[in-house]
Amino acid sequence: MVRLIPRETKFFQMFAQVSANLTAGARLLHEILINPNRLVERVERLQEIEHHGDDMTHAIFTKLNQTFITPFDREDIHLLTSSLDDVLDYVNSAGSRLVLYKITDPPQAAAELAGLIVQQTEELAKAVAVLQKNDLVIAHCVEVNRLENEADRVSRQAIGDLFEQERDPIQLIKIKELYEVLEAATDKAEDVANVLETVALKSA
Repeated sequence: MVRLIPRETKFFQMFAQVSANLTAGARLLHEILINPNRLVERVERLQEIEHHGDDMTHAIFTKLNQTFITPFDREDIHLLTSSLDDVLDYVNSAGSRLVLYKITDPPQAAAELAGLIVQQTEELAKAVAVLQKNDLVIAHCVEVNRLENEADRVSRQAIGDLFEQERDPIQLIKIKELYEVLEAATDKAEDVANVLETVALKSA
């Protein structure tokens, strides 16, 4: 049967923009954790990226409500959009904690976790880029999951070292929470990969 009303394909472009913004936020957080100079100024820039992400998320939801035929299930579009937004929320939350808790010398493990988040967001961007063709999406999702497992390992080791070495209980609480927020961001990236994998399998 000929489809008289074409599917709206602009969603793929919008997802690509959201993914690019997410990757920019992750890279900025990684740079801050490596070298936290001009901390307040750069975290404010990170918050701007997060606000821009919120605007794009809202735009996708508006488009979804206005679209008759979507490129894939409405529920999956909503979940994919929300999941991408969740990753950026946690990235921004990690940056905010640096300012809130006055963490001016973040530990190397925090930068290592942020680097894994960057790699995850880059893989998600690659998956989103090929989503319309449904080509190699799952391979990128598998890599995101592998990176999440690596982040679990790094986080467990870092928290173990923290309890062994840190004598200031207040500082211990601050750094532990930073690790946990960073690790949660990697979990949220894995959630995005799971949604993308579901969409790819449905379209196969």
